[in-house]
Amino acid sequence: MSEIIRIETPLTQKRLKSLKVGDNVLLNGVIYTGRDAAHKKMVEALEQGEDLPFAMEDQIIYFVGPTPAKEGQVIGSAGPTTSGRMDAYSPKLIARGLTGMIGKGLRSPDVIEAMKKHGAVYFGAIGGAGALIAKCIVSAEVIAYPELGPEAVRRLVVKDFPVMVIIDHDGNNLYEIGKAQYRRA
Repeated sequence: MSEIIRIETPLTQKRLKSLKVGDNVLLNGVIYTGRDAAHKKMVEALEQGEDLPFAMEDQIIYFVGPTPAKEGQVIGSAGPTTSGRMDAYSPKLIARGLTGMIGKGLRSPDVIEAMKKHGAVYFGAIGGAGALIAKCIVSAEVIAYPELGPEAVRRLVVKDFPVMVIIDHDGNNLYEIGKAQYRRA
């Protein structure tokens, strides 16, 4: 089992190049949220020459639509959303400097090519563990598209947020590696 790597955001190119597929990571600092509706709005803003809700360079987006916070909580359950929903939009954001994405599930060849070309990594978060993951979120603030409700863009501050590198900047893909190992067994 690999050692746990602690990362303070922002996720720079230098730092992401040290990450390899299968690395266990604890994220600390600011990350942003966005699901498909927010991604669509961000790409439309880019196409119209408008500013994005936050500067993409060296940032991480968590694909999540959290449930409402109960009294005394920062955020409700915050489990990852299926990443394929963002595949139509991710390459454009990666080209703008986005260096990390957190979700669950496979990514398209176009997303992986953009990751290799521009330098980005895809982290997996544990599906079904949204209540536990929420305990790693220190603060949450809606910064854009409040009309989207749970899909609004949020600025999160996280502490020891557990993820694993599923696809590294070279395009090494844990899903493909796992299938190949299974076939050999």
